[in-house]
Amino acid sequence: MPGNLNNAGLRVSVTHSLSDVPAAAWDRLGNTSYPFTRHSFLYGLEQHACLEPFGWYPVYFLVHREQQLIAATACYIKTNSYGELVFDHAWVNAYQRSGLDYYPKLVTAIPYTPATGDRFLIDLTSTGDAKQQLELRELLCRAIKGFCEEQNMSSWHILFAEKSVLDQLSAQQLLLRNDVQFHWNNDNYRDFDDFLARLSSRKRKNIKRERRSVAAEGLDISMQNGGELDAGEWQQVHDLYAGIYARKHGTATLTAAFFKHLGEHMPEQVLVACARNQGQIVAASLFFRSATHLYGRVWGCDQYFRHLHFECCYYQGIDYCIAEKLTCFDPGAQGEHKLARGFLPTQTWSAHWIAHPQFRQAIEQFLQQERSYVDSYRDDLLDHSPFKSTQ
Repeated sequence: MPGNLNNAGLRVSVTHSLSDVPAAAWDRLGNTSYPFTRHSFLYGLEQHACLEPFGWYPVYFLVHREQQLIAATACYIKTNSYGELVFDHAWVNAYQRSGLDYYPKLVTAIPYTPATGDRFLIDLTSTGDAKQQLELRELLCRAIKGFCEEQNMSSWHILFAEKSVLDQLSAQQLLLRNDVQFHWNNDNYRDFDDFLARLSSRKRKNIKRERRSVAAEGLDISMQNGGELDAGEWQQVHDLYAGIYARKHGTATLTAAFFKHLGEHMPEQVLVACARNQGQIVAASLFFRSATHLYGRVWGCDQYFRHLHFECCYYQGIDYCIAEKLTCFDPGAQGEHKLARGFLPTQTWSAHWIAHPQFRQAIEQFLQQERSYVDSYRDDLLDHSPFKSTQ
């Protein structure tokens, strides 16, 4: 029904678990192929001890029209900044020096997942009008800011959101922040060799040398969907991932039970590039996919094979995108080494609502200065593109 949503019998509520929301109702919201806001992914994190041990406390804001769920957003109360990958440590220190509490704060984010996507989820089948969608997002914003004020939270942070949506919310006192990731874009490549042909000679030779080095090890490397791995293989993949954290005296945030849950409940959207040596999985890289994107998430290995990380985390993904005609491959945060392998600097965006007026002004000034640096950094990276010049 096009038009204004005011006084349309809408009800905003809050729940602390997706067990209270039917999966079918939740999964009608937003971009239904984006994997990280699906009920199975978010509720799986809840079910399998991936959240609260690391300071993520769920708060889901729901908008109903009568009995129908028509909009929602997944938020988390945070008592630290762990696993967000939009770094606000300087803000924490500034609050502490001023004798103020920065925590708790609220984030609208996907835990441990710096993948741009839907953050305000809307049922597009019943609210297809753009004006209605904006009103629903604004309604959620008002409800969330009201919640922060009631709970005495310092701030609200929307992480790795779509800039076009954030721009529409300019009236909500949100401060925009940008950063750079490295993404691979599919220029209708016929195959991997066609992709290589677009690169400069030096970069092309380096990638070929790396792939030959891995091939010489005699490993069996393949991309498998989640349903093709049995419970024992999922345990092996998790052990490899967790082993990297253990060797660095850290703790893996994602549990073995969550990995197995993914294989059971999201088999077509979760993928693993497995490297096997005489049948034993010795390295693995975990991916997710949407209708258009591939997302690289975590990596694990227990033996050293030269260049195997690049093969499993990047080149297998590129091969898959070309074969499946996906438009973009987002391999995760950071990593200038990705540039030489065909991943170009791409802007990411977050938005921040700061309750304290003076700190809001100070952070706004900080972000203006930071944005100039980030833009300059991205321009410098583009000057070093691995692709042949078209001039």
